[in-house]
Amino acid sequence: MKKSFLSAVLLFLPAIAFLVPLVLASGCWDRREISSLAVVLGTGIDLTPSGKIRLTVQVARPTAFVGGETGAGGKEAAAASWTVSAEGSTVEEAERNLARFVPRQIYWGHSIVLVMGEEMAKRGIRPVLNFFQRSRQPRENMWVMVSKGEAEKFLATYSVLEKTSSQAAGFMSLWGEGRAVHLREFSEMLAKRGVQPSCSLVEVKDEGKVPSPGEEKEQAAKKQAAICGTAVFKEDRLAGFLDGEETQAALWLMGEGFQGFVIPAPGPEDPSKMVSYKMRRGKAKITPYYDGETPEFCVSVEVEGDVLEQQGDEELAQRETLAAVEKSVSAEMEKKMAAVLQKAQKEYGSDLFGFGEAFRRRYKREWRVVKYSWDEHFARSRVFIQAEARVRDFGLLVAPAGSSKD
Repeated sequence: MKKSFLSAVLLFLPAIAFLVPLVLASGCWDRREISSLAVVLGTGIDLTPSGKIRLTVQVARPTAFVGGETGAGGKEAAAASWTVSAEGSTVEEAERNLARFVPRQIYWGHSIVLVMGEEMAKRGIRPVLNFFQRSRQPRENMWVMVSKGEAEKFLATYSVLEKTSSQAAGFMSLWGEGRAVHLREFSEMLAKRGVQPSCSLVEVKDEGKVPSPGEEKEQAAKKQAAICGTAVFKEDRLAGFLDGEETQAALWLMGEGFQGFVIPAPGPEDPSKMVSYKMRRGKAKITPYYDGETPEFCVSVEVEGDVLEQQGDEELAQRETLAAVEKSVSAEMEKKMAAVLQKAQKEYGSDLFGFGEAFRRRYKREWRVVKYSWDEHFARSRVFIQAEARVRDFGLLVAPAGSSKD
């Protein structure tokens, strides 16, 4: 037995000696040094007046990510990124044209955001997305956004708290601001017939002031990257926008965006004095009904939260008062959701909420007929919304200090 095992080892020893160096060297054959790469942090796509595609990349400057805010000798630190653009008939041609003045190989693996300019989004973004879906380098977890105006101008801004505008927009999306969707999710919505695509709307705003040490004069506001709402699509073309409040109501209809949101509602005794209600968690359920002519939907939304602020002097420890606050918050939610639903149905004719997906799951046979004209069915469908809010905590105060009921 031992002799047979030894013979087998001796037989395969030459082959093992030949394969080991190959295995050890196989991990390095396509190695690329970081110093030879132009690492893209943000990508922008615009449509030029001549009909060409302008590709803008925000490239990281590695030296700016090392050390503090100031350079040697107290000098101001160098910019953290370099924003550069090139044009072409396709995204691939624009990328090749970038190579004429970018002295490193463009690397897409760390791109945080993909920003579409407003005119590009109106023209149709399906051909543009093809490059980022087909290429192996760009990741599917890039945040997809639409910029008011040009994407190039958005990427050319910076952030006070983050190194680049791409990082700032990425973090705001990560914390749940706006209609945060990844490239993979956006592509899935684009492929379905029961839901229309939507994504965050961004713009450049003059926000905040950063005074220099020793300066007492009035400081100008800094240009900042900001998420300001939602871009609504119909197929692959931009249909319109939702502002911040409309975006939040739309997310509730989708069963998203509950945690951490604060909604002001009229107080139970004096409607002019508001109550701030912060949501802990929530859920939504869409139930479709169909009689063969007009689709109907019942949307039930349930949330739990806390009272964080009170302008009136009601005693929240009383069950009747809490019930009145819950009723007020529920009515406010229903009003906001009904308003954004009306806008989506009558103004945009775009089912960004996914009512079609709920209809497809329940009425599979009927869906085969209506799916090709679902937006028309959605625009005339009847939707009944019911919200139910529950107060779980109201903090350390039963009533405000110095209230008339003390």
